[in-house]
Amino acid sequence: QVQLQESGPGLVKPSQTLSLTCTVSGGSITTNYYYWSWIRQAPGKGLEWMGAIAYSGSLYDSPSLKSRTSISRDTAKNQFTLQLSSVTPEDTAVYYCAGGHYAMDYWGKGTLVTVSS
Repeated sequence: QVQLQESGPGLVKPSQTLSLTCTVSGGSITTNYYYWSWIRQAPGKGLEWMGAIAYSGSLYDSPSLKSRTSISRDTAKNQFTLQLSSVTPEDTAVYYCAGGHYAMDYWGKGTLVTVSS
């Protein structure tokens, strides 16, 4: 059973960079045709896909966030990370990591990140 767990600070100040890590267990992030995504949900809003990294290391960006997001991975630790730069209070949200075989079959529980001074 693949399990994902998000980790990172729960509070970030405006203009700083938000950094989150997703640790995957029960499966390898390099398994063929598996894709690993970051998704967020702001208060009172729907889910927003932020970007993904493929089993091969290829990257996929959300057009609306492309200039501010960076996704990377550490295959030795079986982790992938999200960096979101120049955050504002509008970036306050529950952040999820998810992954699966061409789909988001598995999800982490999510972590709340608040952007506030």
